[in-house]
Amino acid sequence: MGELVLNNPALSKPAILALEDGSVFHGIAIGAEGATSGEVVFNTAMTGYQEILTDPSYTRQIVTLTYPHIGNTGINSEDVESASIAAAGLVIRDLPLLASSFRSEQSLSDYLKSQNVLGIADIDTRRLTRILRDKGAQNGAILAGAEAEGDDAVERALAAAKAFPGLKGMDLAKEVSCKEAYEWTQGEWTLGEGYADTTKNERPYHVVAYDFGVKFNILRMLAARGCRLTVVPAQTPAAEVLAMNPDGVFLANGPGDPEPCDYAIKAIQEVLETNTPIFGICLGHQLLALASGAKTVKMGHGHHGANHPVQDLASGTVMITSQNHGFAADEATLPANVRATHRSLFDGTLQGIERTDRPAFSFQGHPEASPGPRDVAPLFDRFIAMMQARR
Repeated sequence: MGELVLNNPALSKPAILALEDGSVFHGIAIGAEGATSGEVVFNTAMTGYQEILTDPSYTRQIVTLTYPHIGNTGINSEDVESASIAAAGLVIRDLPLLASSFRSEQSLSDYLKSQNVLGIADIDTRRLTRILRDKGAQNGAILAGAEAEGDDAVERALAAAKAFPGLKGMDLAKEVSCKEAYEWTQGEWTLGEGYADTTKNERPYHVVAYDFGVKFNILRMLAARGCRLTVVPAQTPAAEVLAMNPDGVFLANGPGDPEPCDYAIKAIQEVLETNTPIFGICLGHQLLALASGAKTVKMGHGHHGANHPVQDLASGTVMITSQNHGFAADEATLPANVRATHRSLFDGTLQGIERTDRPAFSFQGHPEASPGPRDVAPLFDRFIAMMQARR
C-alpha cells in the first residue's frame, strides 16, 4: 500500500524564472539545483502531472501547470509515459506539504531531485499564463538554489532565457528516439493487477512503430488490440521497416519541429507507396501531412491540456481530448488527396487528416487517455479495421 509522503519541508532555497520578454518571477526551488532553459508553455490539465512530466513531447520545454495544487498525490512507478522525466523544468503555484494516495511511493520534490530536474513553486502562475497566452510561448530559464543567489542572478536568468534558440527548426525526434529496435508487449493497466502481459494473447497484427518520442500508453493501447509491436528508431529507413512485413506502420508523437525531420518524411513517403496502413499521432500526424505535400506552422502558444474540444467533421461529434503540441499541419496547404477529418473548437486548427488515395490517417491530439480523457480511443480501432481490410 502507498504511504503518506512529505514534500520536503526544508524547501526554502530560492529560484528564479525569467522569460525572453524580460518578465521575472521569484519563487522557491522544488527540484534539483542549477540552471535550465527551454520554451515555456502552459498546460491546463487538472490531473496527470506525472504523465505530463514524462511525456517525451515536452523535451526542451518548461511546463507551467495552471492547476494550482501539484504534487498532492505523490509519485508512483506505474504512471510514467517514458523512462524518465522529459520536460526541461516544472513551474507550479503550490506544492502541498502532504502527498497522499494509496499508490504513492515518492514525493514530487524528491522525484524531481532524483532525476536532476529543476522546478519552481510559489509564483503567480496566472500572471505567467496570461503572458504566454497573449504573447505566445516564450523562451525562458529557471535558476534554482545557489545559482539563484547573488546580485546578478536575475541578469543571468534573463541572459539564459534569451540564449535559448527556440524550438523552430529544432529536430528533437532523433534525439529522444530509442537507439535500437525492440518488441513492446505491455498491455493496458488495471487496478491491483498492473499492466497486462499481451504475449499470451492472440496478436494477429504486426505493427512497426516509429519512435519519435513515443508515450508508453499509446503502445499499450495498440498491444491491447492484438498488435505485436516492433518499435524502431526515428531514423530507420523505410526499406528496413517494409522488410519486417508489417500489417501496419504507426507514427508516434514526439517533440520539436517536424520540418527538419527529412529522414522521417522520406520514409513515410516510401511506406505510403506500398499501400501499407499508416496511423500517425501528434508529431506523426504532422509528418504524415508533410509527407503528403502539406506544410506545418509554429503555433502561438500551442495546445497543452486534457480538456480540448475537437470536432469530428464527418459526424459532427465533439470529443474532449488530451493535447500537447506547438506545431500544426496547415489546413490551407492540404493537397487534393488529403481530407481534413478533425478540427479544434478552441482555435479552428487542423486536428486530423486522411489520405483519400492511401490507407493512411492521423490525429493531432493524444488519444490514449494518459492523463485522459478516453473520447478518442476509437481511432485505434479504426487502425485495426484498416489492417483487417488489407488482409
